[in-house]
Amino acid sequence: MPAGVRVALDWGERRIGVAACDRFGQLAFPVATVAAADPWAQLAAIVADYEPVGLILGYPLTLAGEPGLAAQRIAALAPDLATRLGVAVWFVDERLTSAEAADKLRAAGRTSKQQRQIVDQQAAVAILETVLAAERAGQAVAWPLEVATISADTPTTKENL
Repeated sequence: MPAGVRVALDWGERRIGVAACDRFGQLAFPVATVAAADPWAQLAAIVADYEPVGLILGYPLTLAGEPGLAAQRIAALAPDLATRLGVAVWFVDERLTSAEAADKLRAAGRTSKQQRQIVDQQAAVAILETVLAAERAGQAVAWPLEVATISADTPTTKENL
């Protein structure tokens, strides 16, 4: 993945957590929680503000490492995301990031009600931190969306994303 600012998205059914990192890839931080019902204007504004070299989209594999319904939903929206926002999209396995974010917030003394609006942001931070830590270790954990190779008839597996 190219160096520079990256924006990570934890795309849920109701909310999208957004996080970003500095241009050196050292620090990931929460940015916003966006309603998933009609996110395009807010996401476009975030992309305009941060000018990322890429979007990192959490790809929710099952605990067995296979793409389930949630992963299929993410794979289906990714080409539209790349086209509408004009930014390269990269996928990263996001298993358990929301649970980890909720655990961290609970440990910090946040109640479930207090967590609701920020847990998705924290999950996006966890997704981005996974990528940044792997890059510092010389590993690649994200794989790019290649819009030309994805169609509605393409099975949504990690191998062909």
